[in-house]
Amino acid sequence: MATHGAHPARTGWVGWIYFGALVMVAGGIVQFINGLLALSQSGSVYLVPSGTAVQVGMGGVGISFLIMGVVLAAAGIGVMSGKTWARALAVALAVLSVLANIAFFPAYPLWSAIVIVLDVVVIYALVAHGRELRS
Repeated sequence: MATHGAHPARTGWVGWIYFGALVMVAGGIVQFINGLLALSQSGSVYLVPSGTAVQVGMGGVGISFLIMGVVLAAAGIGVMSGKTWARALAVALAVLSVLANIAFFPAYPLWSAIVIVLDVVVIYALVAHGRELRS
């Protein structure tokens, strides 16, 4: 019997996909709120990691947080809706998260390790089982 066009049965990995999508939506909301808060601040902030002073304008930080918040939330909602573009964007964002946490591993080893493991699990779930959400 031919099964062309049939959707695969849902597995337990769908829960990990929804988990990743919900984390993206929540992270997007937090980023958006952080962006609004940064825009409400005036002036600049000076970051001094290891003796180097860098001036950062709060307006630019606020706009970038707002954009990232919208992108994260949209991708999370798209993943929950079974959209292919959202899965691809979510995988790309999770890969960037892995790379960023590798860079910050010396400063935050436990937190970075937890985030890297969760990102890898969500990437696997999205790539290997993401089609299950289309049914």
